[in-house]
Amino acid sequence: MSPPRSAPGTRRLAALAGVLAAGVTLGVSSLAAAVVQPASAPLVAVGDAFIDVTPGWLKDAAIAVFDVHDKTALVVGMVLVLTVLAAGAGVIALRNHTLGTVGVVLLGTVGAVSAASRADAGQLAVVPSLAGTAAGVVALRALVDRLDPAPRPARDGAPDVTGPTAPDRRSFLNAAMVVTALAALSAAAGSVGARVTQAAGAARELLRLPAPARPAAAVPAGAQSPAVGVVDVVTPNDDFYRIDTALVVPQVDPSTWTLRVHGLVEREVTMTFAELLAADLVETYVTLACVSNPVGGDLVGNARWLGLPIREVLARAVPLPGADMVLSTSVDGFTASTPLAALTDDRDALLAVGMNGEPLPLAHGFPVRMVVPGLYGYVSATKWVTDLEVTRFADQEAYWTVRGWSAEGPIKTSSRIEVPRHRASVPAGAVTVGGTAWAQHTGITGVEVQVDEGEWQPVALAAEISVDTWRQWSWSWDAEPGSHTLRVRATDATGEAQTGDRQSMIPDGATGWHEVTVQVSA
Repeated sequence: MSPPRSAPGTRRLAALAGVLAAGVTLGVSSLAAAVVQPASAPLVAVGDAFIDVTPGWLKDAAIAVFDVHDKTALVVGMVLVLTVLAAGAGVIALRNHTLGTVGVVLLGTVGAVSAASRADAGQLAVVPSLAGTAAGVVALRALVDRLDPAPRPARDGAPDVTGPTAPDRRSFLNAAMVVTALAALSAAAGSVGARVTQAAGAARELLRLPAPARPAAAVPAGAQSPAVGVVDVVTPNDDFYRIDTALVVPQVDPSTWTLRVHGLVEREVTMTFAELLAADLVETYVTLACVSNPVGGDLVGNARWLGLPIREVLARAVPLPGADMVLSTSVDGFTASTPLAALTDDRDALLAVGMNGEPLPLAHGFPVRMVVPGLYGYVSATKWVTDLEVTRFADQEAYWTVRGWSAEGPIKTSSRIEVPRHRASVPAGAVTVGGTAWAQHTGITGVEVQVDEGEWQPVALAAEISVDTWRQWSWSWDAEPGSHTLRVRATDATGEAQTGDRQSMIPDGATGWHEVTVQVSA
């Protein structure tokens, strides 16, 4: 007797049908998004929407676990969840085609709504989700129909047989191969199409940055710590940390980019990319740090930036009395609240176009981003910036302040041990210890290391590039056999020592002394 409709083998094939239909949905939507707008693909749109509603504690937990791979982890998690939901839709469709179709349409609706709600959504933002959903519904129906048993036809001269027939597995497998190929080809075509239509990448390759009106001073000899294993004093672009809210890197064509300065100003100012490049650009080294950086973490980097001082642009607009904040907005809708004073004093707060001698990488804000010494990135380092609104802290809130973070975010004095690593094994005798400390726009004047609960020992400081950059250090430790804990603390140029009190990243940055445990062999 042929298997009943609910047979486990048939349900498994139905679940596979749902998963394959989801693959077609994503592939076709990816292809459509390549034509319409890459960020309107449903997986991207839903991911960005999820990031937007993520509470601060969950964001910190994700960064703590996955570091700069948090977005990859999110995508993997979304794909796993989608796989489970799609498998469920396939099983439901086996029992009731209408309910299965409704499930697929609901998932597509979530993608369409998410795409349409993006800050940079175009008029056709919903098209990729709708196209993918339609393809997914057709694929699911085509596959499940081959598993749905039908009554046996009567034979000539024989009585009707009303029992169900076995699912047509051969036909199902053939259809499954076709659907799989369709999903793969559409996804591949979408990927190629997205690269072809990305004007930003092509424009970046052709861009030649102008010479700075004020070049950066040379990195002084001795700025790099002599301790082997300490990070480069100037972070290569490929190694620079990336933490932002964009699941897919925005593609901004510099030929159409403009910056609008408005709000509490005497006159509104609009600047094009060509006008920005034609201005007197300055070059300077600045260390940036993420507020989500844990004690001893690596979400900090130092680079040579080229850009126009923001104070010059604000001077054209003339902020009105009473204004105390600038709300910067990215092309993808992210906002940051920067104290007006930090953008108008003598520090090198820049509209940056270059990073370490080349145009900004796409992932680091091409064509223009903000770089502000002395403030955590969540209130100052807006990438893909397109809008500056002069306003008041009392009147406006930014992306992360709405979510419970502090409004201003000044950098806290921090330090870390980079060699030896935590839980390293080293031989007894002279052991080189080294690391980095930072207190941007204040400067580091001292670093000390403590072994176990002993006295704090001053270490040798590397040369300082500027008060806006980190400073490296090294120390020779006469290590004795056994397990030992090393701690580090820094002192800034005001004479204030780094606090040992432990505080989490929320609401304005982690505090505490970094420590490592080292096993010393005889």
